[in-house]
Amino acid sequence: MPIIYPVQSWRARAPRKPADLNSRSALLALTDTPAGKLRRIPRVKTLRRALALTQEEFAARFKIPLGTLRDWEQGRSEPDQPAKAYLTVMGRDPQGVERALHPARS
Repeated sequence: MPIIYPVQSWRARAPRKPADLNSRSALLALTDTPAGKLRRIPRVKTLRRALALTQEEFAARFKIPLGTLRDWEQGRSEPDQPAKAYLTVMGRDPQGVERALHPARS
């Protein structure tokens, strides 16, 4: 059954605080699914999609074992601290990481 929202002016509402947007009640107002049943999308999957790469391309380009990448994306395991740092750097400067991993051959 679709959720029907009343039409209202956004200017008429008081602005929501960031804490309100992350609260369970705000989440439950958007969906009928209980908060504990919602699926989280791993950050590595979001990063890979933002770079428009397949799992195979992402793994080869950034020298991550394909099985490890799949485990991270499917939630079977989580990146350790050094891998999280590496993913953060990739998210901020993917071309710089690629240049460092694949220097131009002379």
